[in-house]
Amino acid sequence: MATYGRQTLRDRFDTAPTPRIAHPPHTHHRDFYVATDGSYHRNVNRAGMGVVIETRDGTRVARYALPTAATDNNVAEYQALHFGLDVLAVRAPPTARVGVLIDHDVLARNVNAAALATHDGWHGDEIRTPTASRNHWRGIRARIAGFAELRAAVIDGSDNPAHPLANAPEEYDHVNREPARCVRPEAGSPLSGDPGFPPPSRADRHAGD
Repeated sequence: MATYGRQTLRDRFDTAPTPRIAHPPHTHHRDFYVATDGSYHRNVNRAGMGVVIETRDGTRVARYALPTAATDNNVAEYQALHFGLDVLAVRAPPTARVGVLIDHDVLARNVNAAALATHDGWHGDEIRTPTASRNHWRGIRARIAGFAELRAAVIDGSDNPAHPLANAPEEYDHVNREPARCVRPEAGSPLSGDPGFPPPSRADRHAGD
């Protein structure tokens, strides 16, 4: 069940910008939300990644806080998103609409450009990714193609629930032992067959807002 009184990933997604994509209300009807973050501490040569997955109603699906062998922050960010989408792919049907929350502007723009090219046939600016992250980017693109729809929103690192998991995976190791859940979103989501209503944050806005 959702935990009342805390801000859900859906709350954050509904009020965050989605680079390269306008904000018509239907783009904010997600079935699952994935927040990821990657970190790299040069002074101690230590990297980590954090993942939080929730359904539309705020029910937690999974959390992970893991050390990685990433060699810089960009690699860690791409690796975290690749891993998070892999985790979701085994718990969600291919008809799912997915909202991604990250605090990396360039990665969010790349994700949305790839999603538009994959699902809408739109090809804009060339997508450029760090050389060391290209294997993870191929995995991300495969996952984008595997869901019915996917959009990425940019949130501040201080508001990203995956941020502390990525920055101190040893302190949050207990989340990796939480039981995995395979859950369906609440009634009224696209998966239920009910188109539902746009969230209040978008209901009175125009597509170009």
